[in-house]
Amino acid sequence: MSSDEKPPAPRSLAEALRARDDASLAALLRSRPDLITPVPTDLTQLATRAGTRASVVRALERLNRFALQTAEALAVAGDPATYDELLGLLAGDAGDPAVAAALPHALATLREQALVWGGDDRLRLVRTARELLAPSAQHPSPTGLGPTVREATAGMSPGRIQEIVTTAGLTSTHDSVSAVAALTGLFTDRRRMAALLDAAPADSLDVLDRLVWGPPYGQVTADPAARLRWLLDRGLLLPTAPGTVVLPREAALHLRAGRAHRSPEPVPPPVEAVAAHRPQMVDSTAAGQAYTALATVEELLKDWDEGGPNVLRAGGLSVRDLKRTAVALDVSEPVAAFWVELAYAAGLLASDGDADERYAATPEYDDWLERPAADRWAQLAQAWLAATRTPGLVGGRDAKERALSALGPGLDRSAAPEVRHRVLILLAGLPQGAAPSAESLLARLRWERPLRGPQREDDLRGRLARWTLSEAELLGVTGRGALSAHGRALLGLPPAPAPAEEPEPAGPGDKLPVHRHHRPAGGPETAAPEPLSPAERAAAGAAAARVLAPLLPEPLDHVLLQADLTAVAPGPLRRPLAGLLGVLADVESKGGATVYRFTPASVRRALDAGRTAADLHAFLAEHSRTPVPQPLAYLIDDVARRHGHLRVGAASAYVRCDDDALLNEILADRRSAGLRLRRLAPTVLAAQADPATLLEGLRAMGYAPAAESAEGDVLITRADAHRTGPRAAPEPVPEGPPAPDATLLSAAIRAIRAGDLASTAPRKPSASAAAPADGELPRTSSAETLATMQAAVLTGEALWIGYVNAEGAASQRVIAPIRVEGGFVTAYDHTADEVRTYPLHRVTGVAELADDQP
Repeated sequence: MSSDEKPPAPRSLAEALRARDDASLAALLRSRPDLITPVPTDLTQLATRAGTRASVVRALERLNRFALQTAEALAVAGDPATYDELLGLLAGDAGDPAVAAALPHALATLREQALVWGGDDRLRLVRTARELLAPSAQHPSPTGLGPTVREATAGMSPGRIQEIVTTAGLTSTHDSVSAVAALTGLFTDRRRMAALLDAAPADSLDVLDRLVWGPPYGQVTADPAARLRWLLDRGLLLPTAPGTVVLPREAALHLRAGRAHRSPEPVPPPVEAVAAHRPQMVDSTAAGQAYTALATVEELLKDWDEGGPNVLRAGGLSVRDLKRTAVALDVSEPVAAFWVELAYAAGLLASDGDADERYAATPEYDDWLERPAADRWAQLAQAWLAATRTPGLVGGRDAKERALSALGPGLDRSAAPEVRHRVLILLAGLPQGAAPSAESLLARLRWERPLRGPQREDDLRGRLARWTLSEAELLGVTGRGALSAHGRALLGLPPAPAPAEEPEPAGPGDKLPVHRHHRPAGGPETAAPEPLSPAERAAAGAAAARVLAPLLPEPLDHVLLQADLTAVAPGPLRRPLAGLLGVLADVESKGGATVYRFTPASVRRALDAGRTAADLHAFLAEHSRTPVPQPLAYLIDDVARRHGHLRVGAASAYVRCDDDALLNEILADRRSAGLRLRRLAPTVLAAQADPATLLEGLRAMGYAPAAESAEGDVLITRADAHRTGPRAAPEPVPEGPPAPDATLLSAAIRAIRAGDLASTAPRKPSASAAAPADGELPRTSSAETLATMQAAVLTGEALWIGYVNAEGAASQRVIAPIRVEGGFVTAYDHTADEVRTYPLHRVTGVAELADDQP
């Protein structure tokens, strides 16, 4: 073929794929990873797999709105269609510059996805896609068009067809085929069709107006009205079933001025910014919320340190436990569910696996606490971005009307990570400090991934986007609705350029200029960036931590003690100070400053943890910027003096004390009746309650008993004593097969090319064996196989062989034999692109390649 000659048009999708280069095949496999699970043996199998219903549906669901509208237009066009015909269906008779500009990229997208093949003069939609998108009575087309004249008249009698042709002003024909062609020609001729409609009664035109944009079907009676009879007689309405008529596609397209869609959407709707803030304010607000997020997760797990709520039999938290958690964190129940799920996604929380299964912190939590605050936040934020568990579903119902609980099953939504990432990317496309309109953001997402079928306001992707906006604010990824600098770094994006001048604060109704992070008209930039690799995610997390670290408040090493038995922490406290103060006092209020209150119970808690009165006095004196108030010193000394004076152990339980008068006092107290105490000795009382109940009972009576071991030593209790065994964070549930990396793509393309070479290479005819059918392995006798191999070693020719490996898998290969000995052939395998050795007894047959093959 000379350089001036065009390559022949492909006759099938497989031939179209065979003409692609490796980069184009890689783009196809990257966008449709289900096609290489497992790797196809050749391009014919790849084309077959690309046309399966499940794969086509998945590909259609990932198209943007204009690419989908282009596919829908092809489904109602001729097969094959020309580029000009497709452009006419999308732009209409009057034309549309935006559609004309966007169509080449939309068509390129469909070709890249292997949904369309053929040149611009013969565009073909994959058969399965045409079946899914073409109009039918059972599945109306999104275009609102009906069947063609030929399809609608398929079951009509020849006499009735001739009557319609004659009434429409056409010449009667001798057969139905030519009659239908004449009627189709009339409806597609703009001039003649306009003349026909000019003669139509106004009532008849009203009927057409109601059907023109769909649905195209209507009901008629056995004796239709005159306005309907006029349309029926001229084929502008054709019967499809008793009592049902349809507006033919060609007539509808004329009434629509040639457009397949009422509103083509070639340009993605912009994300509108409705408020602007100084970038520094956004970053500081987000950093403050990030610190609050860390404190909230710590408070949650500290509250569950001694063992959290029980795990429901079906898994998850009970409604009562979620309410208790919300009260403890001073947040609403949906927000509490978010924090619980976030800790679980980050691997900080899990069930302990005991017989009486409870939730508790994991060993990873202890390691997490020792890291810098910015690194801890980055771990939480990355876990949130990648998690498929969706806290917003908590409290709803699944398909079987079962309640969805926090930490329970049924919360995974594989689309969640993609939606979160896409929402943040769109925020990154706005000017620095700009907060978006939620409605414009949802409109953009619906354009990028439209719903097939009726649009619903409560679609999952829309709800995921709304939850993303609120969760990003809670977590500190955004501040005041705008993406923060550390939020950009978390996405692996470069820092935003400094603005020329600071924007003035805008009111809620002000419209701000929109930064075009993505080109309009459905350009390549409308697609989401490629997902980050594990190494890139780690680098992005480290970068986010570096950006956030200077914005976080510096932890303090002091508090302010007050005479009303409270301590005020004017800011975040260093970990050792915060830990011991949390044991010694109860948190009374939070905010810019945290207020702690000292009570007898809180002081006793510190003593139970092994601290002495001297330790507590020294601790407060060291960390207070004010003198230790006298009431607080007295409280510590008074509780310490009574602490451990009584000892509780296991008999069922017992109380022992060197002061028998104190035991007499306990026995005389009516409140001790429930403990059923009796004296065993002057210094020992026995109880029929267990030690824990006895401890609580005596403490409720105002005493300060201490538990003791079997050896008589005081038991020291630790708030962080209960941990689960080593637990890994939950794995996200992927949405279909994972995207292949560059190494897998290269290997897959190489294997497909080699397999295609083996399956399509021309063979020389064999005199002793019939030529195998396509896809079948060659069959020759052992003697002929050996002789052909030995001859190929001498001549250096390549051979086509059938081979069955040890697992019984059959394949076709093209080899160049190098040596034949000992029952083995050593050859250069063109399929694998390497030298290999094959047992001859596993070769099913051999054939020589045609002379022009390698």
